[in-house]
Amino acid sequence: MTNVNLIKKAIEWGTEKSPWIIHFNAGACNGCDIETIDSLTPRYDLERVGILKQGSPRHADILVCTGAVTLQTRDRLIQIYEQMSDPKFVIAIGTCACTGGIFEDCYCVTGGIDSVIPVDVYVPGCAVRPEAIISAVDKLLEKLKNAEKDENQQKNAEKIEEKTETAKNGEETAEQKEEPKNDA
Repeated sequence: MTNVNLIKKAIEWGTEKSPWIIHFNAGACNGCDIETIDSLTPRYDLERVGILKQGSPRHADILVCTGAVTLQTRDRLIQIYEQMSDPKFVIAIGTCACTGGIFEDCYCVTGGIDSVIPVDVYVPGCAVRPEAIISAVDKLLEKLKNAEKDENQQKNAEKIEEKTETAKNGEETAEQKEEPKNDA
């Protein structure tokens, strides 16, 4: 997908909410980290559609992870994921983040990001190009859009259910009042 199409889609969707990302290096060589930051530079410019890099997981919607998960970073990754508010999404960037890559069988590596937390989008490659990262963000924009629709539909369904129960309770009460009581 071209930058122009992504920008149009994000601007259309971004009038409601701009997704913010937080980046976590679980143990990468920094190749994918550099490409992730490159996707935010003026050449690719994800920032102009409201996608900003945040320093706090409490403000982020998307967790962008690079590198294989090591024993040293596993607990920190879980902590960051748990601090994010719902809905939260995870992008695994690079072969190491997707599967553990060349470090898969090392003594201190537990595997890819999905060995610790759920992953929504995988971006394989070594190192991943910014265009692939932009495509992953595009897929997540769709997921965010659908998640908000699902959340609104669920709230509406709950309201309808409450109204139906209230109406049923009201009908039962009216029927009870209409029944004559036999005191004989």
